[in-house]
Amino acid sequence: MALPSLPAESAARLDALLRHYACLQGLPHERLVEDLAREARWLEAPAGTPLFDEGRPCGGFPFVLDGEVRVLRASAGGRALELYRVAPGEVCLLSACCLFGAAVLPAQGETTQPTRLLVLSPAAFERWAAHAPFRRYLFGLFAERLAELMALSEAVAFQRLDQRLAAALLGQGPALHTTHQQLAERLGTVREIVSRLLERFEREGWVRLGRERIEIVDAVALRRLAQGALPS
Repeated sequence: MALPSLPAESAARLDALLRHYACLQGLPHERLVEDLAREARWLEAPAGTPLFDEGRPCGGFPFVLDGEVRVLRASAGGRALELYRVAPGEVCLLSACCLFGAAVLPAQGETTQPTRLLVLSPAAFERWAAHAPFRRYLFGLFAERLAELMALSEAVAFQRLDQRLAAALLGQGPALHTTHQQLAERLGTVREIVSRLLERFEREGWVRLGRERIEIVDAVALRRLAQGALPS
């Protein structure tokens, strides 16, 4: 039986997939063509589109081609804690964990901007994960996330919130385009506390606040605070 060929549009998407996810380039072309024709969905979603829900089975593995997906946990009280974001070329490790373990999703996912992605079926994901370069890529990311989780656990246990906020502001250029609510979700706290700390940072001359913008004025002082070298 002849394997299906990809339409021109899907062929272009396949090229984009392989550019972003070089670890897939060693997969047999016939395998890619067949799975993408029969076992994949190509989605284009506007900002704010829910992609998966907490407590439900994982319906497939997402590969982001354009845009961004954020993964978060929501509490019964309506608060949300952002776990991480998935950009083009990155993977959703919770989706991988749930597919490997046949478990339900412990978090929810949504787009933060107009996003194009490929959603691969669980059966096809299992076949692709048998490909050594892709499997090594996945488990390498598991190791990185575990190290980050250990660092986060240490920060929560031993660092003050002002130190964690200072660390979150660093390493992202001279200005951050974000909201106080987004920072609060990232740090696992409430917006009012983040706003008070940012106002204190501004009074100290470390940052300058604008609408959905935080300009870093004194990165050295922020770094000293993040390292615990400045008093509260």
